[in-house]
Amino acid sequence: MPRFFAESVNTDNLVITGDDARHIGFSLRMKPGETLTLCCDGIDYFCSVASISESEVRLNLISSQKCAAEPNINVTLFQAIPKLDKLEFIIQKTVELGVTRIVPVLTRRCISRPTQKDFDKKLSRLNKISAEAAKQSGRGIIPQIAPMTPFKSAVDMLSQLDCSLILYEEGGISFADANIQNKKNIGIIIGSEGGFDPEEVALAQNAGAQSIWLGKRILRCETAPITAMSILMFLTKNM
Repeated sequence: MPRFFAESVNTDNLVITGDDARHIGFSLRMKPGETLTLCCDGIDYFCSVASISESEVRLNLISSQKCAAEPNINVTLFQAIPKLDKLEFIIQKTVELGVTRIVPVLTRRCISRPTQKDFDKKLSRLNKISAEAAKQSGRGIIPQIAPMTPFKSAVDMLSQLDCSLILYEEGGISFADANIQNKKNIGIIIGSEGGFDPEEVALAQNAGAQSIWLGKRILRCETAPITAMSILMFLTKNM
């Protein structure tokens, strides 16, 4: 069933406009009576098409329910900025796996070092990748891609969550031993191609982050967040 997202929903007046309306009418060639899903804030609204015009699609509500594909935890990924193609891949796959929000972080060892202005120009594309991955995987929300954030600010944000983790190749505890059970809001910070500077790790640890070690195999920076998300979802019974 085709899936679309809305920022807000009025169940007495369900309307899709803009690019999505044109996609429904001209690309999908849907007809009145056919069904689609409209998603908002983790709720799936199952609808039938009432009418289609060039500018809008009007819907009739059939039923609604909480999106079954949404995890029961909120995971914020603080991802040190890798090369752009790797960041796009990380966004796509972690959205599929259930991430709630992604905060790109500029660390000392980032090989890719865009200016704030240059990175802001890429945000629209990155959020579009998130939206496409959310539609493909049946998510009930579109995870937000935040503006580029300095490491210290990211640690401050991380420390405000129920559980904070830092993936560190030099050692730490396993995910199985981390204190993640019964935690609603989990944050994990993961390095780029160059890993973390020891002072950055100390700063995160002093702010309460648990160091997580994935073993002796060194993973690529685009493999680590996918692995971490998969383990988190498995341990919290979301996979």
